[in-house]
Amino acid sequence: MHSGGVSSAVRIFGGMFTPELSPKFLALALEATWNTLTFAVTGVTLAVGIGLPLGIVASGVLFREGWLRTSTVAAARFALAFLRSIHELVWAWLFVVAFGLSPMAAILALALPYSGILGRLYGDFLNDVPQNPLRALRASGASEFKTLAYGRIPMAMPDMLSYTFYRFECGVRSAAILSFVGIQGLGYQIQLSMDDLLYDQVWTLMYLLVAVIVAIDVWSSVVRRNLTR
Repeated sequence: MHSGGVSSAVRIFGGMFTPELSPKFLALALEATWNTLTFAVTGVTLAVGIGLPLGIVASGVLFREGWLRTSTVAAARFALAFLRSIHELVWAWLFVVAFGLSPMAAILALALPYSGILGRLYGDFLNDVPQNPLRALRASGASEFKTLAYGRIPMAMPDMLSYTFYRFECGVRSAAILSFVGIQGLGYQIQLSMDDLLYDQVWTLMYLLVAVIVAIDVWSSVVRRNLTR
């Protein structure tokens, strides 16, 4: 630890006990929280829209054995692997070149890697459901598409929703970090307060981020509980 590091750490962590609660700063902090949530919801929603169809194709449940199944599964899995292999910060820098310092760059940087992650897990969840109900559907004459719609998806839905909520939590944190590409959210305000050595403001913003994550976790638990009744 460099000279003065101990005193700096004391000031930083001392701000935990004296957060900034003035009405003016709280209004600014709540606006930053709303911006962060907005971009997280937009990015994760787009990720679900991309990841779900790719995950279904990658699972191979739409086709019986054959060259069509093999080729489509391989193509979908490659696409998912490509999307999730590049970190959102790297995607952000790439999109900044195309869109400039724009919210669109942040949304796409969040959506693409998350779609790869979600699609990979969605495919696994669809493959891991119990097989006996699926055999009953097939025996009644249901096609693979109907088996997916009325068998696999309903049985996999609790796990899919649980993981989507988890990725939404991660999306909120990532949206805060991606402030440098045009989001004036929590991360942007934390950076400004850190630069000005206003650690009481930093902890106010951190507590708001924690509150958002806890709220999402509670919401997720309620949704899962209602689905499994």
